[in-house]
Amino acid sequence: MSFAVYPAIDVRGGKVVRLRQGDYADETRYGDDPLAFAERYAEAGATWLHLVDLDAARAGGYTLLPLLRDIMARTGLRVQTGGGVRSRGDVAALLDAGASRVVVGSLAVREPDIVAGWLADFGGEALTLALDTRQDADGVWRLPVHGWTQAAKETLHALASRYADAGLRNLLCTDIARDGMLAGPNLLLYRQLCGDCPEVRLQASGGIRDVADIRAARDAGCAGAVLGKALLEGRIDLREALAC
Repeated sequence: MSFAVYPAIDVRGGKVVRLRQGDYADETRYGDDPLAFAERYAEAGATWLHLVDLDAARAGGYTLLPLLRDIMARTGLRVQTGGGVRSRGDVAALLDAGASRVVVGSLAVREPDIVAGWLADFGGEALTLALDTRQDADGVWRLPVHGWTQAAKETLHALASRYADAGLRNLLCTDIARDGMLAGPNLLLYRQLCGDCPEVRLQASGGIRDVADIRAARDAGCAGAVLGKALLEGRIDLREALAC
């Protein structure tokens, strides 16, 4: 299985930002020109970009279509993107605009029947499902919803297996406790998911600090790693990461 590195650009109010553990009140700004970041990543040799509309993730209504088109026209990067994807029409609009994959997050937890239908309609390669997870006191991996304040009834492993059966091919999984914390990826969790769903390409997200963490995620069975804070803060050299 090939391994892909996904530099991440999270956009809020037109700025490149990172949220700590998904908290909109705990934001760090890194720049005013998302396109310039994408161009630098492409120049370093990246072939993929992970682009997130944080405003839309909160309020709905994807707002980055002009940026998405500019990135593809100027860089040639393949883009997986999401934020505020609420309907079949949202998926179709992003694919029509040239996105390689549409990222679906909270709706994939709340409405699995609907999202499974999108997999049937658009094909397993057209979507990346983003499942944010937190371990409860009993060691069960739960799927928080409603701003991570409530947990869905279905567990992470059960829902991932359900989607795998429905044709999912790309899954991005974030351990919420490690998101933006530079504490290393949760390798045990990823090994379990890869064992449960061997036909799904898993993207590690959250906690990656350095190239050694990228290699560890690859060796745990992941097919990719999303690089956010560590890349933005210069802790990871993208060219070295891509050499993995």
